[in-house]
Amino acid sequence: MRLFLCSFGLLGLLLSGIAQANEADLKEAIQALFPESKIESLTQTPYLGLYEAVIDGEIFYTDEKAEYFFMGHIVDAKKRASLTSERMQQIRDSRRIAIDSLPLEHALKTVKGNGKRTLIVYSDPNCPYCKRLEKELVNVTDITIYTLLYPVLNGSMTTAEAIWCSEDRVKAWDDFMLKSVAPAGKSCDAPLQILLESGHQNRVTGTPTLIFADGSVVPGFIPQSEIEKRLDQAASQ
Repeated sequence: MRLFLCSFGLLGLLLSGIAQANEADLKEAIQALFPESKIESLTQTPYLGLYEAVIDGEIFYTDEKAEYFFMGHIVDAKKRASLTSERMQQIRDSRRIAIDSLPLEHALKTVKGNGKRTLIVYSDPNCPYCKRLEKELVNVTDITIYTLLYPVLNGSMTTAEAIWCSEDRVKAWDDFMLKSVAPAGKSCDAPLQILLESGHQNRVTGTPTLIFADGSVVPGFIPQSEIEKRLDQAASQ
């Protein structure tokens, strides 16, 4: 019996090693097909023998030889729920950006109250949801806000440069975002390309994108109540 159990255990380790080797080969094959992209994870799913590959934040499904790929939703027919949507939410919730990798020296810094809580926002001056976010932030206190200008919309580069080149950058930003007062700043050496490159490196694909002290990321607008909740959660960790 002991010999049987020992042999069974060795067989399990052997099969595990083969699976890991096959997965490594599969990852190498996928990387060859997406040479400019980052494979964030590769896992075998419990359905249809498919593998899930998360590539640059997107979910792909493939076979064990990476001969076929497809994007789309796998739906649990009994639950009538998208397993892909659930998985995407898990990926979003687990996403982190290292705070020390961000160019905060080029941010518009606003300190309110004791400034203990931290929020970093990639924001475009011509983004309507960014303006909505600024209105939500008006009543948030005990916070330090780092606004990273991220002019990705048409016409935003000129406005962002004028804000940066203003005598009081934070006031120029607030005036434009909250009161629609055009900035009067002149041309200067603004670090907008550095900020754009930072956003690209961190896969910031839209504005606003909020980053909290624990590195957690929220793409898109959220109301004050959710901001307060996430600020407190991040500060407690």
